[in-house]
Amino acid sequence: MSDDLFNAIKVSSGGMRVQGARIRVISENVANADTTGQTPGADPYRRQTISFKNELDRELGLQMVSVNKIGVDAQKPFSLEFMPDHPAANADGYVKKPNVDLMVEMMDVREAQRSYEANLGLIEQSRAMISRTIDMLRG
Repeated sequence: MSDDLFNAIKVSSGGMRVQGARIRVISENVANADTTGQTPGADPYRRQTISFKNELDRELGLQMVSVNKIGVDAQKPFSLEFMPDHPAANADGYVKKPNVDLMVEMMDVREAQRSYEANLGLIEQSRAMISRTIDMLRG
């Protein structure tokens, strides 16, 4: 039984690790939400995305989640803002703005935080069960 509990802790810690990576990617997006290009017509910061995959941990014989890829959101276009005095303004005075939607980022970070906390809760429950089992064996 304790092997199952230790394995649950290992799987949950893997979940916490990938959610931490997800939060880092979201943080970069938020931090760069206003980062434009530096030369006329230059592209601004492009929103980053993260995807996950299941991998078999051969040593443990368990499916573990891991980061598959950190990429960029090439689907969502840049918006244009009229700023003729900006160094990145095109000939018509428009500057390309990053394709970062702060509402989407805030929803994503909340979801990542909830997943992180759920995994942490599973670890705490598993540790409590292990402690109770040890106490029962002693007493």
